[in-house]
Amino acid sequence: MTNREEKLRRIQELERERAALMRDIESEREKDETKRTEESWPPKTFYWWYHITTGSILGGVGAIVSLFFNVIGSVLFDKNPFELIKVFMTFPMGGGALTSDSEVTLIIGIILYIVTGTFYGIIFEVLMYRFFSKSTRAKRIGVAIGLGLAIWIVNFYGILSWLQPMLFGGNWILTMIPFWVAALTHIVFALAMVFIGEWGHFEATDYRRQAMVAEGQHATTGA
Repeated sequence: MTNREEKLRRIQELERERAALMRDIESEREKDETKRTEESWPPKTFYWWYHITTGSILGGVGAIVSLFFNVIGSVLFDKNPFELIKVFMTFPMGGGALTSDSEVTLIIGIILYIVTGTFYGIIFEVLMYRFFSKSTRAKRIGVAIGLGLAIWIVNFYGILSWLQPMLFGGNWILTMIPFWVAALTHIVFALAMVFIGEWGHFEATDYRRQAMVAEGQHATTGA
């Protein structure tokens, strides 16, 4: 065998060894990824990101429901249907919001109202499912009403009562929205969060067991 043939044979052996090593590396990488996935999913504790995302979505829906409730109430009492939005806009615009007839201002006000609901929705969702996910519906409703009233009291009397006068020279939100209207609006928001939230509830920490149960039921049905 010539020196050239030996070199070619050696090159082929090295290529086979390289291919075998690459297969081993790829196999180990797949095993590591599978292990990391199994360790991280389902989450072993409270699934924060899910509830933050869900809370923001449900909070927006809850804000729309409470706004719709307020519009109906305003019509029944011969008020401007969007009186709440006009007063709500006095926080960024001051007293000028009350006399503005701009449709753009109204649209911006509705958007800001819904965005505010998304932030409150996150707080609501996290607290409710962090501490009361196993409670009965009646208890969750009671807690929701209490939480809604707490948000109203803190927001109106703990923050806006001094912040709006300091920034805009007036206290329109606190003086122009009757306390019972503000309270009912927050209660409607809270109840919407409870009932709508039940439709989208997902217990991530129990995901694997639920999947196994569903797979077993499917196998039984197929048999």
